[in-house]
Amino acid sequence: MSQKVVVGMSGGVDSSVAAYLLLKKGYDVIGITLEVTPKDEGFFEREGGCCSLRDIEDARHVAYRLGIPFYVFNMRKNFKEKVIDNFIDEYLSGNTPNPCIRCNKFIKFEDLLNRSLGLGANYIATGHYAKIENRGSRYLLKRGNDVHKDQSYVLYNLTQDQLKHTLMPCGDYTKDEIREIAYEIGLEVAKKPDSQEICFVIDDDHGKFIKSQVPDKVLPGNFVDKNGKVLGRHKGIVYYTIGQRKGLGIALGKPVFVIDINPLTNEVVIGDEEDLLKSSLIIKDVNLIGIDELKEPMEVMGKIRYAAKPSLATIYPLEDGKIKLEFKEKQRAITKGQSCVLYDGDYVIGGGIIV
Repeated sequence: MSQKVVVGMSGGVDSSVAAYLLLKKGYDVIGITLEVTPKDEGFFEREGGCCSLRDIEDARHVAYRLGIPFYVFNMRKNFKEKVIDNFIDEYLSGNTPNPCIRCNKFIKFEDLLNRSLGLGANYIATGHYAKIENRGSRYLLKRGNDVHKDQSYVLYNLTQDQLKHTLMPCGDYTKDEIREIAYEIGLEVAKKPDSQEICFVIDDDHGKFIKSQVPDKVLPGNFVDKNGKVLGRHKGIVYYTIGQRKGLGIALGKPVFVIDINPLTNEVVIGDEEDLLKSSLIIKDVNLIGIDELKEPMEVMGKIRYAAKPSLATIYPLEDGKIKLEFKEKQRAITKGQSCVLYDGDYVIGGGIIV
């Protein structure tokens, strides 16, 4: 009897081909799409997202072409509570969150996995470009074959039990190879663009979105320098992030950058690019995959955001479960609320939220 796998189908080319690859390997495949965004015209018309109503229809069509059962799970309530509300709260606190990491942690690899196992599935599968390896009693998370598309960074929260019950067939391929497979088997999503934006922010303007949700909490305030001197007015701290230069609406005769955000005083601190360079950080909410526990200093490669290059660092355990990183070279724009992920070669040691 073949093993049953639930494929989280986003309507994109990656998860569509993942379902096909698993079918070829003999799995009993079921397609499921998570409905998380509001039912309105803006979300339906949006193309290239990952959770819009149009994406659901694309996923349904792919499932029909592959001849597999397809269902839609309504997870709007959980998504709002775990992802959207957190996103708003973090920006109001002066941080810059990564909602995709929250979605993976709480929606895809917690809610979806638990529901799928409850339905008798052996595994869930996604279209992520990453690999899972079993080394005896431990499961490891590894970079995917495509160095330009590797998504191991957004998966550092996976637990041993989640890794045990997850398949990621796209990790063995490059993006070009996945698209080629989609063309060969006649899937219309073969030419569909990749998702770039935050799925619940239609026009990619997160400040405008937050203002629409909590208008009374987004208030104008002062731009100040490092010494507290007022330089101008900003439209609300949620519109800004560490390292930002464009869109500040302030002219000081030289390039200036956001170097800090103070939610208590509602101030955005402006400085020079050199003010963005720092050599250490602390992470909380740590999840470890490659090791059981960090007991002593360890040399790793640390990645401070999805698009950043890994950089050599030494990690130190702190008493409260947090971890301190000391980088060999200074890092630009270390940002509170983002995740720092730790690597040993191609393997993910773990990661956490920058504080």
